[in-house]
Amino acid sequence: MFNLKKLYAKARAKGKSIVFPEAGFSDRIIKAAKILKKKKICNPILIGDESSLVIRDKSLIDFTIMNPKTSQLKAKVAKHIFSKRKLSGISMEEAEKLAMDPYYFATAIVDMDIADGMVCGAETSTANTVRPALQIIKTAKKDGLVTSSVLIFGKNDFLKGKDLLLADAGLVINPTVEQLVTIASQTVETAKFLDLDEPKVAFLSFSSKGSGKHESVEKMQTAAKMFSKPGVISDGELQIDAALRPEVAELKAPNSPLKGDANILIFPDLNSGNITYKTMQMVGGLNAIGPIMQGLKKPVNDVSRGCSVEDIVTTAAITVLQVKEKK
Repeated sequence: MFNLKKLYAKARAKGKSIVFPEAGFSDRIIKAAKILKKKKICNPILIGDESSLVIRDKSLIDFTIMNPKTSQLKAKVAKHIFSKRKLSGISMEEAEKLAMDPYYFATAIVDMDIADGMVCGAETSTANTVRPALQIIKTAKKDGLVTSSVLIFGKNDFLKGKDLLLADAGLVINPTVEQLVTIASQTVETAKFLDLDEPKVAFLSFSSKGSGKHESVEKMQTAAKMFSKPGVISDGELQIDAALRPEVAELKAPNSPLKGDANILIFPDLNSGNITYKTMQMVGGLNAIGPIMQGLKKPVNDVSRGCSVEDIVTTAAITVLQVKEKK
């Protein structure tokens, strides 16, 4: 079960630094950073003009604040961006300009191990969060070069007290069979490090066990067959009601090992995933945490522009737990 107190305690014990590139122009980020520091969930690094921030809020004088335009790291950050992007044809002059951008500066200092992770998105689109991460931090080879995202719906009456993870509802537009298998594996790992319920994976479709015919149905059938993780129950293709409701599963998929008790939903494409999660929020009134990014070499997470201060705090704590300890 998703437990915030437990989540915060685990994050506190790791003692990591999380950078916030939007601190200079987001009141919500500042409020969240103050909570994170007070509760010692992480050490917030704020990107912005130090004088302006401290004049606005005197308590920020005790925070680590970096201004990309005046930082002693400016030259190193530019060189680092150039080293990561030169094969794409970027010039040193262009790298120096990117180093002035708060999102690129923050992403670079994560990749340089000056910060352990990054949280942003309160004031910009997902594309502006993801682009620097994919260009500089990049995707881990072990994840099949797939960066995906997952949304977490925590305990509520509709879900009868269980957590529900949706993937991918934010990044991969039309995943291949292989990418679907990777996304499912990544999401299982996310569920495990967050100590959520026992992972039970459903590969979703408009069809249940061959009731419909289409190439997208075949894609989910194949992905379900390919997916294999020790100790993890999985099945597909299934309609969402057969994946979540035991009484429906008994009618539509009586031999399914999930028995209508899935808690990880894998969508065939971004259309279906994104529409489903926004419908759950708008119509169902359910609150989602995320999207949490999966598969990057180092953690970067994108909150929604409609996020609350508590959402930012929770996402920062999850980001801390995503940090891999050096061997």
